[in-house]
Amino acid sequence: MIHPIEYRYRFPEMYALFDEESKLQKMLQVEVALARAHARIGAIPKKDARAIAAAAKRVKLERVKKIEKRTHHDVMAVADALAEKAGAAGKWVHMGATSYDIVDTMWALILKDAAVLLAKDLKALKKELRRLAKKHRKTVMVGRTHGQHALPITFGLKCAVWLSEVQAHEERLQQLQKRVLVGKMSGAVGTFAGFGTTRVQKLVMKELGLGEPGATNQVVQREGMAEMVAFTGIVAGTVEKIAKEVRNLSRSEIKEVEEAFAKGQVGSSTMPQKRNPHKSENLCGVARVIRSNVMVAMENIALEHERDLTNSSAERIILPESFVLTDYSLRQMASILHGLNVYPKRMRENLEADEYVMSESIMLALVKKGVPRQKAHAMVKKAAMASFTRGRDYRATVAKAASAWLSGKELDKAMDPHSYLGESTRVVDKVLRECR
Repeated sequence: MIHPIEYRYRFPEMYALFDEESKLQKMLQVEVALARAHARIGAIPKKDARAIAAAAKRVKLERVKKIEKRTHHDVMAVADALAEKAGAAGKWVHMGATSYDIVDTMWALILKDAAVLLAKDLKALKKELRRLAKKHRKTVMVGRTHGQHALPITFGLKCAVWLSEVQAHEERLQQLQKRVLVGKMSGAVGTFAGFGTTRVQKLVMKELGLGEPGATNQVVQREGMAEMVAFTGIVAGTVEKIAKEVRNLSRSEIKEVEEAFAKGQVGSSTMPQKRNPHKSENLCGVARVIRSNVMVAMENIALEHERDLTNSSAERIILPESFVLTDYSLRQMASILHGLNVYPKRMRENLEADEYVMSESIMLALVKKGVPRQKAHAMVKKAAMASFTRGRDYRATVAKAASAWLSGKELDKAMDPHSYLGESTRVVDKVLRECR
């Protein structure tokens, strides 16, 4: 084993969808559906279709691989192995089909199952984000922009932003399945010449629970598959966003949240005190791999003429990688959030240590007293810059500048972070209602 998804970055359910045995069983399922469709339109005897279905249960991967060594063609090896087991009925196996009638329909079946697992993963992640957003809807902390303190926010609102994004991913996944989960049974260049009818494709897809494409050449057009892979890239971006925030808020000088640290866990081989956010760092790295596959999927759209083979080798790599790693990332992130240590006291300390974050509140309090907005901005900025560069007390400096308009009590209110959270709790509650 040389690829980390084989032994490290995976969960068994998703990984199993892309292994050789799974792909073989999906191809056999398509071949059986094809035989049944032929029988339904009277092209082959029904008993022979039943014989082919029974034979599919006896086809072994070892035999397919042995035949492939001779044929140098994976789909022909499957068809030959199935025909061997079907006896006299074997003469009907793969009739009228081209290889990618089987392969593309196989991929659609695999991606259909993968979508079910991703939907489950997104639901689990939503559950953890809902819990955190609800629990911390009033947990005040400093908001940061450009890496600098900005205005007060709540940790619940931060989680609600992530929750809303994951909800959008759920909706995307539902929408794109209608476009992407389609198979084909239209022959070598999409003309249905080998079948003489479009009914075979309709019957096959109905049996397999897949949609029909509008038109194909030798393959289902790759813009749909590119959309599916792009979806994994977008999801990976959200996971990385959350993971990066966990990492940054875990910094020693911030320490507002922290990954769970298990008994016996080691942070460093040489620094005993280390409690590193290594799981979040891991997910940020994995996200880079998932996103890199999106470009490959885009490149696969522009095949030559009715098709070439350049997409095939790439898809054997990027599809397992993208879906196994996305499943891994979503499940790991849900686990990180489930065990996340949140430190409201440290959040309050960091916020209270920086009175500058209330500058907008002071400015708007002046505006309410009749000071033109631009003048109020200039006044507060001057006080802030003087305090910062000369080491003066900010409250005293701004109090002096605003004394003609704001009383000490009014200034205290304007500098109270809890009084400047706006509609934060209502936004959190709205997201919680919408993201059930």
